Amino acid sequence: MKSSPKKAPNPVDLFLRTQRFRHKTTRRIYSDLLHAFERVVSGQGAMESLSVSTLRQWLLAKCKCWPLHMVFLRARLVERFLEWSQSAGLSCTNPFAELHQRFGKRTTPIVRALVSDNVEAALQKLQPSVRFGSWLGALMQDHVTLMKSLGYRYHVNEGMLLRFDRFLQSHGELSNEPLTTLIEMWSQEDPTPNRLREAWKARRLLSKAMHRIDPSAPILAQGAPLHQLVSRRERQPYVYSDEEINRLLKAALSFPSPRAPLRPLTLYTMLMLAYCAGLRLGEVVSLTLGDLQLQDGTIDIRETKFLKNRRLPLAPGVVADLKHYLTSRQKAGAPMSPSNGLFWNQQRGQSYSRGSAWLLLVQVLRRAGLKPARGRVGPRIHDLRHTMVGHRMRDWYKEGVNVESQLPYLATYLGHKNISSTLVYLSPNQEVLHAASERFRKNSAAALRGTGDLR
Repeated sequence: MKSSPKKAPNPVDLFLRTQRFRHKTTRRIYSDLLHAFERVVSGQGAMESLSVSTLRQWLLAKCKCWPLHMVFLRARLVERFLEWSQSAGLSCTNPFAELHQRFGKRTTPIVRALVSDNVEAALQKLQPSVRFGSWLGALMQDHVTLMKSLGYRYHVNEGMLLRFDRFLQSHGELSNEPLTTLIEMWSQEDPTPNRLREAWKARRLLSKAMHRIDPSAPILAQGAPLHQLVSRRERQPYVYSDEEINRLLKAALSFPSPRAPLRPLTLYTMLMLAYCAGLRLGEVVSLTLGDLQLQDGTIDIRETKFLKNRRLPLAPGVVADLKHYLTSRQKAGAPMSPSNGLFWNQQRGQSYSRGSAWLLLVQVLRRAGLKPARGRVGPRIHDLRHTMVGHRMRDWYKEGVNVESQLPYLATYLGHKNISSTLVYLSPNQEVLHAASERFRKNSAAALRGTGDLR
């Protein structure tokens, strides 16, 4: 008696076997969605030759029964399935890959264009512009190259000039207008204080670039009152109290992570370095094992902002916490080569990226009750750096230290170019003001009695 041949597994089932799911119901939801997509596509034609028009018809049908944000999320799932199918040789075409080649890497804008009324116009707006391709592009490119050759990273200003260049490329009719008119038109495109400040900054940078070529060209002002107005509207730094710091560290140690038992201690150590050493988050995640010299109680911070390196002495308690973390890290099976990242993502088997560390630490802030459950309001991770400076100032005042004489050392510790950058962190708070006024009261009382030592 002959046995019936085994049925070949469905591509959707094969794809789902390669995925990892946190919840049991996720696999069923993904299976139902992809099988339904497969049936619709098979009804329109062969799955092996899926076209953009067929994909658009499916998206339009789903817009009638799903909210738009769900269409975007599930379109990305379909895209992952199509990428896998193509790499496995089960499909010859992937319309998403073709669209990305023409209209950029982001999926959501492409899907939004496909479900719009005028698809061609919407997709045309996504067409990537030539880098510095406007009539002022060469001037901008030369300026950026010059500033980078002088040692500046210049990423922020380069991005600003690229945005202005894209505006010029889409408004070729303005090619004969002066720079002041171009800047005014650009600022009117998005009439917000931030755009106006950015436009005036670009105005000054480009006028200086033109002045280098033609000394008779005037250097235009940046607009100090506008800069001050926007700065006042920006989020003010938050200085944590000692009690809030303790809550934050306890929340990190109790962070739920059954699949990565090392993660709570990792988050605790990240926060401890951000507060005790005043490190930026990018500096924290960039640390390697070779940067630690715990026998000397120091740590190396390499190639950070302003292209500076520095070696920082650490408090004995910080050194003890780092040694404890290294021991736990080794027991968890992390690689111990000096070039390996200090903070190892146990679940992914690699170092933490800045983005993943930021997302996790924000969750710790929320669990500690220091940040609302939703939104970008409330204290930030970077505020730990502000807190380090604020608490250092408070303790110096209490200890009777001449604070002004210590500011250059503090600037060096923080990795600043000069003391002017450090002054931004000297935001007054009640603890610092109280310590300063108490010190003034004691010294003034001693001076009035003719005793004591004025400092």
